[in-house]
Amino acid sequence: MDWHQLWKITAAPDNIPIVAMLFLVPFFTWLGLKQARENDRLIEQLERDPQLAKTHHRKTLPWRPGWARELHVWPFLIRIEFLAAVIVTVILFVWSITLDAPLEEPANPNLTMNPSKAPWYFLGLQEMLVYFDPWIAGVVMPSLIMVGLMVFPYVDSNPFGNGYYTIKQRRFALGMFGIGWLTWIALIIIGTFIRGPGWIWFWPGQTWDHNAVVFDKNRDLHDFVGITSMPAKIIFGAIVVGLFYVLAGLLLHKLMTWNGFERKLLARTSLLQYVMFQFFAISVLIALPVKIALRLALNIKYVWVTPWFNV
Repeated sequence: MDWHQLWKITAAPDNIPIVAMLFLVPFFTWLGLKQARENDRLIEQLERDPQLAKTHHRKTLPWRPGWARELHVWPFLIRIEFLAAVIVTVILFVWSITLDAPLEEPANPNLTMNPSKAPWYFLGLQEMLVYFDPWIAGVVMPSLIMVGLMVFPYVDSNPFGNGYYTIKQRRFALGMFGIGWLTWIALIIIGTFIRGPGWIWFWPGQTWDHNAVVFDKNRDLHDFVGITSMPAKIIFGAIVVGLFYVLAGLLLHKLMTWNGFERKLLARTSLLQYVMFQFFAISVLIALPVKIALRLALNIKYVWVTPWFNV
């Protein structure tokens, strides 16, 4: 294990946010789930006792005599926000003084960095270039992600879970968000710690060899069944992609109707809301992890090959 190299990668100034993210993401995920579970216990308690639900303050922390039932924004909330802003400012000052900015010499077209990596917040996009064509990884998928994030609040018919954490009332939405969020975090981590010279896969602790050559043979899906003619490739790929959308849609529908609560939500969802959610969820939350798994496990480059585009 090349621990010195692993330390150099970890201690690089531009990688510190990612190292911090390795600890902050699990912590805040645990904290949010913990608070959600406490709210779910309170919801179950109030559902069992309707009389208590009429008088209970509906907060996980019980109200005590002598406490004010209402608090003004000033000074209570503003004071907390001001202290948080001061603490963050101090942290940034110390960070900027103790660590040099990751600036390099002027760009030289005759000398290319290897590996040449984007800033950490763009590493997910750069890693996606391994699995998709540039126009898909750089334009289509980011557009679907941004439009999907804007559309989801309008296609969501669940009135619960607004202003408080909950698992019981948001199982499906929480699961879908978790898949997308953790996939994006995983892409950033892979691009930072695992991709070395030539964007070759190096396990953590493995020495980055600039002379390493990978002999993996990338194949398209139609190569596994021996299809050679272009019309057959187009038809075969269209059938596979179509079946994938159908099976993924059935899986999502099964997850959305696996209990009575979810079925009630689906009943109040319009057809337009349902179709839009299915399209964005399948295209981003399911297709992206599946394509990554196919490329890493079976070296499958394209599933659908045409003269105009490749998927």
